[in-house]
Amino acid sequence: MVFSSLIFLFHFLPAALFIYFVSPKKLKNTILFAMSLIFYAWGEPVYIILMIFSTIFDYVNGLLVVKYRHHKWLARAIFIASICGNVAILGFFKYVGFLVQTINECFGMQMQVPDLPLPIGISFYTFQTMSYVADVYLGKVSPQCNMIAFGTYVAMFPQLVAGPIVKYGDIASQLVSRTISLEKFGEGTLLFIRGLAKKVLLANNIGMLWSSVKSTPLEELTVLSAWLGILAFTLQIYFDFSGYSDMARGLGKMFGFDLPINFRHPYISTSVTEFWRRWHITLGFWFREYVYIPLGGNRHGLRKQLRNLFVVWFLTGLWHGASWNFIIWGLYFGFIITMEKLFLLEQMARWPRWISRPYTLMIVIVGWVLFEYEHMSSGLAFIAAMFGFGGHDWMDTQALYNLRTYGGLFILLIICATPFARKLIELAEARWKHTSVIVAACYMVGLVLATSYLVDESYNPFLYFRF
Repeated sequence: MVFSSLIFLFHFLPAALFIYFVSPKKLKNTILFAMSLIFYAWGEPVYIILMIFSTIFDYVNGLLVVKYRHHKWLARAIFIASICGNVAILGFFKYVGFLVQTINECFGMQMQVPDLPLPIGISFYTFQTMSYVADVYLGKVSPQCNMIAFGTYVAMFPQLVAGPIVKYGDIASQLVSRTISLEKFGEGTLLFIRGLAKKVLLANNIGMLWSSVKSTPLEELTVLSAWLGILAFTLQIYFDFSGYSDMARGLGKMFGFDLPINFRHPYISTSVTEFWRRWHITLGFWFREYVYIPLGGNRHGLRKQLRNLFVVWFLTGLWHGASWNFIIWGLYFGFIITMEKLFLLEQMARWPRWISRPYTLMIVIVGWVLFEYEHMSSGLAFIAAMFGFGGHDWMDTQALYNLRTYGGLFILLIICATPFARKLIELAEARWKHTSVIVAACYMVGLVLATSYLVDESYNPFLYFRF
């Protein structure tokens, strides 16, 4: 079940909200936990056992770490066992097939490659439970003694399948007591509608152009078609993922939770370093907090800092998927960020924004090619088409047709990917009294249009489901 589906919008969500709000305060966590398990089990009833096991496993580990805190070696052993157990679960379901296939290719072996369906959201909830035990071990948070409250933290359906990745410390107090008000519910509703419109009306529509271009044989691509296609994907993945994050945060507010922001207009960045401070913010923070800093960060000389950066970006790529293109994509960004830290950022500080922003966008766009094409040869062939290498024509009638058809949508998407639209609304609200009514009407129109679009539901993918 996904947020952008009719069954969620008109069956599951209304039922969950009704039961939640008519329940007494002491049962709200129980209701939310139960509804979250139903949500997860809707598409994967078997893997609900895996989630419950992960929840109980780290709930117990958190309590044991505190119980044996005075026996440092035992507390450390429990902490290490927790990390190894979580990594083993994630590795088995997400990477064992990739590992076997790689061994077969490298050594000419014929081992059977396991065909295991990837449990939805496993990369997200595994990171959350690992960070919880780590924070308890380090004394940053107190252990959660209430099993239902901890289960609510792990399985909470608004952020279960695609984040944001929530640290336990960020919502520990909210699990005990949270503000539930009509005003906050209204804010959450508007945020959810905005995310739904971004996902359904913007990402899905521009995504159809990318699907068309990607299905075109690489040798038949023109330069214009390649650029239109990858720009479409660049915008699709942003509005797809940020829209889903907005929906998650909006749902969180409806149930009284304040979840962290995951995107801050990343495509206006003036460096790749800044881009990754604006894109999938909670993932970047997780790797910084639980990998980069524990490895030593930048505290032990340049060589170890470079090693730490390599490890972080290798794992960032691997986290996104069990395929070499994701690893190469991660290392590609790791290399660029390393160059920026070593000398580029100092030079770029003197660049005007009309140079630094195109520089950043170009690197990000090329990175999306590596991200999207599983086979490196195909990705490099697409990049060659983008820059006119290999005898590709500059344009053809299909490319011009796509430009005319999607040109207006491109303009709208580019505007919405910047803070300009928000600033325009704020300026209007400051000058005209009835702007809020107009904005509310626009939200209602967006909801109606998104719902109408979903009735057909001919193209409604969610890109980050595979991670």
